[in-house]
Amino acid sequence: MDWRSRITIEPGKRGGKPCIRNLRFTVYDILEYLASGMSQEEILADFPDLEHDDILAALAFAAERERKLGRSSAA
Repeated sequence: MDWRSRITIEPGKRGGKPCIRNLRFTVYDILEYLASGMSQEEILADFPDLEHDDILAALAFAAERERKLGRSSAA
């Protein structure tokens, strides 16, 4: 999943946090919903503006960020 087509960062929106497709949903919001036990289907039902690929993009973004953090701490 190439998250770059779905994750946007704008300084004036949600404090510059990474958001889903220029919406006001942050990557953190999606991860928090998943971590709380919500299924992807429940998230999509509760938030009809979101798409399945948005959730995958949030996960891919977080995985890439974690990979980068792991490399920098190993140095």
